Amino acid sequence: MRVKDAVGRFGEDLAARHLTAAGLQVLDRNWRCRDGELDIVALDGAVLAFVEVKTRSSVAFGDPTEAIDPAKASRLRRVALRWLAEHPERRTRELRFDVVAVVRCAPGGPEVRHLIGVL
Repeated sequence: MRVKDAVGRFGEDLAARHLTAAGLQVLDRNWRCRDGELDIVALDGAVLAFVEVKTRSSVAFGDPTEAIDPAKASRLRRVALRWLAEHPERRTRELRFDVVAVVRCAPGGPEVRHLIGVL
């Protein structure tokens, strides 16, 4: 496994545990279609959250959230629509797009920040 893939997997595992500890129910992970991938799909009460996880080993090259540009946000929305089409039983009145930023080598251990409804 490439280092980049291992760092990404670490961040996604940590993000899923963080979301679960915060009371969200993880419904799907690493869901793929021809348009892209959803890192995590979770239920927060009655709200369906599509969660993009960005992990960095450090902030030497910027905050993990800086990697999400308008094109990436647009692609995530498109992929979310595909997920909803394939999971009609999971449709809810309220949807949101979250980001979980993970810095692996932060002082004091990994840093996890859950940014709600930011995309």
